[in-house]
Amino acid sequence: MDIKEFIASYSNHPVLFVGTGFSLRYLENSFSWNELLEKVSFEVFGDDEFYYDIKAKYAIGNDFDLTKVAKDLEVKFNEKLSQDRNGKFKEINDIFYVNMRNNINLSRFKIYISRMLSDLTLKSSMDLEVKDLKKMKKNIASIITTNYDGLIEDMFDFNPLVGNDILLSNPYGSVYKIHGCASKVASLIITENDYTNFNERYELIRAQLLSLFIHNPIIFLGYSVSDENIKSILRTIFSYVEPNTEQANKIRSNFLLVEYQSGSQSTEVIEHDIDIEGQATIRINKIKTDNFSELYKNIGELHLQASAMDIRKVQSVFMNIVSGGEIKVKITEDLDGLENSEKILAIGSKKSINYSYHNGTSILADYFEIIEESNFQVIQLINEITIQTSQWFPMFGFSTVNDKVTKINGLKAQQKDMIENYIKNSSHHCEKPHTNIKDIYADSTIVKSRKDDVLLWNIYQGNLDLDEVEAHLKAFKEKDTLYRKILCFYDLKRYDL
Repeated sequence: MDIKEFIASYSNHPVLFVGTGFSLRYLENSFSWNELLEKVSFEVFGDDEFYYDIKAKYAIGNDFDLTKVAKDLEVKFNEKLSQDRNGKFKEINDIFYVNMRNNINLSRFKIYISRMLSDLTLKSSMDLEVKDLKKMKKNIASIITTNYDGLIEDMFDFNPLVGNDILLSNPYGSVYKIHGCASKVASLIITENDYTNFNERYELIRAQLLSLFIHNPIIFLGYSVSDENIKSILRTIFSYVEPNTEQANKIRSNFLLVEYQSGSQSTEVIEHDIDIEGQATIRINKIKTDNFSELYKNIGELHLQASAMDIRKVQSVFMNIVSGGEIKVKITEDLDGLENSEKILAIGSKKSINYSYHNGTSILADYFEIIEESNFQVIQLINEITIQTSQWFPMFGFSTVNDKVTKINGLKAQQKDMIENYIKNSSHHCEKPHTNIKDIYADSTIVKSRKDDVLLWNIYQGNLDLDEVEAHLKAFKEKDTLYRKILCFYDLKRYDL
């Protein structure tokens, strides 16, 4: 089966389960588990032989128990740094002692690892693929990862959750960092002792994840088919679900393992059997490829009834309701008597609800996210919204994502007319060329009341870098009239090609 056909069969939003291979693919600075430990050892002890001596102690056939290797290395690393207070690792020791003065005992070993993984510089060669990756965000429910770095939350703008924060969380728009996060040093699970403690308190988190595995398609990225994390997940699921049942078949059919094969452009999804120790062989779906863009594009083009963005917002409101929040709920009809296709959920002010998911203002607040994700569904709602003739509304960018909006030409003409009239009616005092925004607001020859007009004039004239204008817009806390004006000028210059 082709990947396009496979993804098109999804009826709800997939969950990504992301491993080390994901970071290795996109980051300039990333390591496999073995490479990470070897790098740490080399930096402190000066050669690779010290590491190999530790590693040799924990050979298991042709493999090695890296949790035990990490345990020994942590002890040696911490001892070494404690004996050299102001040496090469002075900064790590500084952090350690600042925390100890507050009765917080952090491992120097983990502090150093967290610093190693703080660089999230992307490989420039992957720019186009990353663009496709970001566009699929609108159709991703949540992400589970064993990675320590912050790449995923940086790319997707999802909420990172560690440890007990995972419990009772809103799964939509969350990154479950089940092995900890580099930004929270104490949370890192890397040594044998860490894994022992983790397994003892993992049961409730396991139940939370199990719910996702049962109800959503799961896509494994950055793992090999032999990875113990994959086998552990399957072992967990099928210890709760009978393997020869309809539910088990549904779960299996929803699993997709994306395995990296250098240079391959394959888009074929095949079945693959995995032997799970103590259980029967489990058959899942697999694709071996280097063509990840094709996967991302098909997920991004998946048209579901609601975007993951909207579901995230609804679930946040729902959690507020069930926790005793002061939100009124009104059911307008007998829900049991309605077909699912006839039901609609409206959330907003009781003064403004008129049976639409969005108004123009809420769409503008999400402008950059909607375009980055190519959120076709949300833009389609413009057909249901009343946009006044005096309203600043940026249609050019939206039209590049969805050209099926019936109001496109009228809204474009309205936007252009408002901008041209604004420039025409502006004082000639606004005609002060500048090449960056900071200089406009620092220019003492421009009176305060005209600085915003000078900014708009310079955008219109093409004097300002549009990436700088975009950053300026994203810094706005209030999406007020000024924001909407600047957005319309930016939108026209960026997308009126």
